[in-house]
Amino acid sequence: MGMNVGSGSGSSEPEVMLDINTTPLIDVMLVLIIMLIITIPIQLHTVNLNMPAGNPPPPTKEPVVVTIDIDFDGTVLWNGEALPDKATLEARLAQAAAEPDQPEVHIRPNKLVEYKSVAMVLASAQRLGVTKLGMVGNEQFVK
Repeated sequence: MGMNVGSGSGSSEPEVMLDINTTPLIDVMLVLIIMLIITIPIQLHTVNLNMPAGNPPPPTKEPVVVTIDIDFDGTVLWNGEALPDKATLEARLAQAAAEPDQPEVHIRPNKLVEYKSVAMVLASAQRLGVTKLGMVGNEQFVK
């Protein structure tokens, strides 16, 4: 261990200390680390979810499925039966929407059909209140 005795001259003034005092910096860093350790467990709490217990009851009956095919030329088929016009389609959609337990309506467009024909069927179904609506046969559009 060395000791700073002075410059050797007999001056009475103290010598300036050129080293930084790191003790307060270490104290501040220790306080910050302790605060970090205390606050981390508060932020890692899990979210409690009320999940149903047991198995869901099996469906009482099979759902009724109505398939609407849209051919490449815009012809609309209701369960394989060609519909002559838009009014007939809307009448059948309204009848399906009016049932207390609505049937599932599956729309299957042809790969070559224009989008306006598909959009017309979708808009009619939405306007008439069909809630169980799905697009089927989308694997034909994958290249």
